[in-house]
Amino acid sequence: MSREHPDEVSIVAYPDGPLLVRGPAQLVDADGTPIHRERRTVALCRCGKSTIKPFCDGTHKLIGFRTEPPPPA
Repeated sequence: MSREHPDEVSIVAYPDGPLLVRGPAQLVDADGTPIHRERRTVALCRCGKSTIKPFCDGTHKLIGFRTEPPPPA
């Protein structure tokens, strides 16, 4: 993200990890209630096991979460 565009939002899906959200994206829950962010960049859980959902706590590493299925044997 360029410093020339401070309102730019980017979302990057890290392999076997979280979604990294940079910029002023508004996060809301399933009911439309805003989710408070304290940082400009946040990591969102994709494994479903984080204890601080919707944010990532690193649990994906402990459980061996994979975003791609293993190759066929």
